[in-house]
Amino acid sequence: MTPARTRFAPSPTGMPHVGNIRTALYSWLWARRTGGQFIVRIEDTDRERFSPEAEKAILESLRWLGIDWDEGPEVGGPHGPYIQSQRLPIYQAAAEKLIAEGHAYRCWCTRERLEEMRAAQTAAKLPPGYDRACRNLTPEQKAENEASGLPSVVRFAVPLSGTTTFTDVVRGEISFENALLDDYVLLKSDGYPTYQLAAPLDDHLMGITHVVRGEEWISSAPKNIMVVRAMGGQVPQYAHMPLILGADGKKLSKRNGDTEVLDFREKVYLHEVMVNLLALLGWSEGQDREVYSVDELKKVFDLSGVSRSPAVFDTDKLNWLNGLTIRAMSVSDLAERCLPYLQKAGLVPDPLPEEMRAYVESVVALEQERMKRLDEAPEVTEFFFVDELRWEDKALRRVQDESAKSVLADVASAVEAVSDQDWSLVSVEA
Repeated sequence: MTPARTRFAPSPTGMPHVGNIRTALYSWLWARRTGGQFIVRIEDTDRERFSPEAEKAILESLRWLGIDWDEGPEVGGPHGPYIQSQRLPIYQAAAEKLIAEGHAYRCWCTRERLEEMRAAQTAAKLPPGYDRACRNLTPEQKAENEASGLPSVVRFAVPLSGTTTFTDVVRGEISFENALLDDYVLLKSDGYPTYQLAAPLDDHLMGITHVVRGEEWISSAPKNIMVVRAMGGQVPQYAHMPLILGADGKKLSKRNGDTEVLDFREKVYLHEVMVNLLALLGWSEGQDREVYSVDELKKVFDLSGVSRSPAVFDTDKLNWLNGLTIRAMSVSDLAERCLPYLQKAGLVPDPLPEEMRAYVESVVALEQERMKRLDEAPEVTEFFFVDELRWEDKALRRVQDESAKSVLADVASAVEAVSDQDWSLVSVEA
């Protein structure tokens, strides 16, 4: 199996959500399965929407899930920098090269002219698109515009005929008629690149072999391929992931379910369970199996197992998997993970005395079958750690009648009859 170089290239304009972190996971798993490398690249060229908090949360989400990267922010690498806003000279030089070789051209059209053009196209019921006015300027006209200092963008000169075809790992062969594509902008007037230049150029320069991304990027594929070919590069394999739907059958969003990955950490889901569920959102090994460890996923994951059909994010399955994983954990591991919540509730000291560890483990073992989340530990184990129990009024009202008091008295007598040293099942049932 040829080692793959994959990448996760998020735009830090919002908090990392289930969809883009699934993309990161699939890219990471494929790199690990093939013995390759996984690269993280921050695509922060949208400066108006850029959020430092989002950038921090992206890396934090990866760390929480155990998705480590071989090259990228914080770890460096031979193809840096790995933050696009620090690579502007690279993009500007590439744009000039494309212009010099006839693959791109400068466009001086003003915003007003473009708006008038689109309005006229709409009125004539024509598809919207740039009319290539600046593509057809004479050398003299171009020189005059250059000398005038007018602001300009750089557009790619899309071939006027033919097709651009590629084989998607998930969807098979996909073709686009070049004549239907616009001359898209590569470099904005402020010197910042668009996605259509920065992403494919970086993939080329960083030696990316597989681009895993959402299906909404399929329409960008022919544009990306044209740039890579114009730069003399090797086109990577594309794998466009299916949509993720909420339980209501609509595209997953904040309106129909949780989406931000770090929210699940705050809700005390196990990171390995989150990895398990994310892996199953569109991928199958071909077996009727739903429970995988991270190490197992790294051995069996294959991009060819990704489905074209939308996946449904099911919080009920997440809860089930979380409880199942808790019940399968060793008592010592579970006790260690529950410890911060027990300490926060004031039930055990922080730090925990070593002589108390065995008792904590024995308590956790008794409640392990009931727990679905780690933060439930204080509630289900409190009476093992306190001398006086807190009673809710509703619970007290249930035991106020005489028959309840009689039953409780009998229970108390039975408990007192059991030796402190003999709390075996046989002794208690006797």
